Amino acid sequence: MDEEVTILDATDLRCPLPVLRARKTLKDLPSGKFLDVFATDEAAPADFAAFCEETGHRLVKIAQNGKIYTIRLRRK
Repeated sequence: MDEEVTILDATDLRCPLPVLRARKTLKDLPSGKFLDVFATDEAAPADFAAFCEETGHRLVKIAQNGKIYTIRLRRK
C-alpha cells in the first residue's frame, strides 16, 4: 500500500483522551486520509468503534501488538 498515514500516539492516555485527540487530528485531515492511533487503554477499541459510528468516519482496522492497539481510521 502506498497511502499517506498520519500517526497519533495516544499511548498511556485514558478514556476519553485518545478519542478527543483523534477527533482534533481528524479535523485537520482532508477527506479520505488515514489516521493511525496508537493506544494502550483497553477501552480504546470499543470507544473508537462508537466514535466512528457517531461521526461517520470509517474504522478501517484494529490490531493489537502486546499492550498497544493500532486503530486505523479514515476521515469521512
